[in-house]
Amino acid sequence: MMSGYTTSGATILTDIEVVPRGLIFWRSQTHFLGGMGFLTLTIIFLPHGMGGVRIFRAESSPGQVITREKFIPRNRDTMVWLWGIYIGLNLLQTILMCAGGMSLFDSLCHAFGTVSTSGYSPYNASIGHYNNAYFDWIIIAFMFLGGVTFMLFYHLMMGSWSVIRKNTEFRWYLGFMIFFCGMITWILWKDNTYPFWDALRYATFQVTSLLTTTGFTTADYELWPQASQMFLYVVCFIGACAGSTTSGIKVVHYILIWRFGLATVKQIFFSPMSVISVRLNGRPVDAQIGQLAVFYFVVNIFMILGGGCFMVLSDNMDYTTAMSSVIATLMNIGPGFGDVGPTENYAFISDTGKWFLSWLMLVGRLEMFSALVIFYPSFWKR
Repeated sequence: MMSGYTTSGATILTDIEVVPRGLIFWRSQTHFLGGMGFLTLTIIFLPHGMGGVRIFRAESSPGQVITREKFIPRNRDTMVWLWGIYIGLNLLQTILMCAGGMSLFDSLCHAFGTVSTSGYSPYNASIGHYNNAYFDWIIIAFMFLGGVTFMLFYHLMMGSWSVIRKNTEFRWYLGFMIFFCGMITWILWKDNTYPFWDALRYATFQVTSLLTTTGFTTADYELWPQASQMFLYVVCFIGACAGSTTSGIKVVHYILIWRFGLATVKQIFFSPMSVISVRLNGRPVDAQIGQLAVFYFVVNIFMILGGGCFMVLSDNMDYTTAMSSVIATLMNIGPGFGDVGPTENYAFISDTGKWFLSWLMLVGRLEMFSALVIFYPSFWKR
């Protein structure tokens, strides 16, 4: 259930296909609720407490928070619009999957796991069970849409198409997609792993799945060339857009770290007496936001290193599996590498390890600061 509500998609069930359909559907519903539930929690509740404004600005969409753009003035109206867009995407994907020949039950389960960028499937082989290019491309499209900040959908519905061109995070998100899909497609094709079009399909699906922290699989990528696996490993550290249903570090943090880093180098070596302004979506960003972005990234790295050491000591597992299990749960991805790879699961891990990884799922889904702030004495005093 922690994996379901945090949209991680990691499982300890060795044969999901023998589980009664009622439980499978309930399992998928946790994704449906968790995908939007935590998004609305981020948008509506965090600003009212826990040092809310600063945390919210660091973790939410740069278009609506860092640049002080408002989505809709009233929280209730915001929630209605968000749920409307979310349900609409789920219905549209369900219809398209049914049109391709998938049963209504399977279509609903996979739609719940796609738009919420979660990853539960009613089959052991995940989407690879169908080996169908039509289903693969439909799911790729909706995983990609699930990784887009929902603020953009609202503006598009209002006819403001120029917001796509102006939104820095979306452009970077699309750039990451094109780069990693292109590189892995080229590697798979060059090494004769697949013909070109199959290489494009499998590479695009797996990159989109890991970048958006969905966790669906269509192939055992651990059998792919080492170079392609290395690129997939890097993808696990990125995540998609803030203000979407995804988890992970998020693209906006990399944008801020890059731009504040360039500004710092420029100021130190070229213009020591100047004040250099960093802009996002054409608007200046406060230096505190850059500091928060760097701190957020560093905390993630330390938690991965510390968590990996804990898993090695508690379960005596190899370091690849230990590090990958921490990354896959903290980033809410689900499948990883080693013994928690795309054809494996988390059933073999000890009870201590399962509780620890479950806590990491919660920390990752609550955008870390929200979960770690409870360890500050001042939080309880207020």
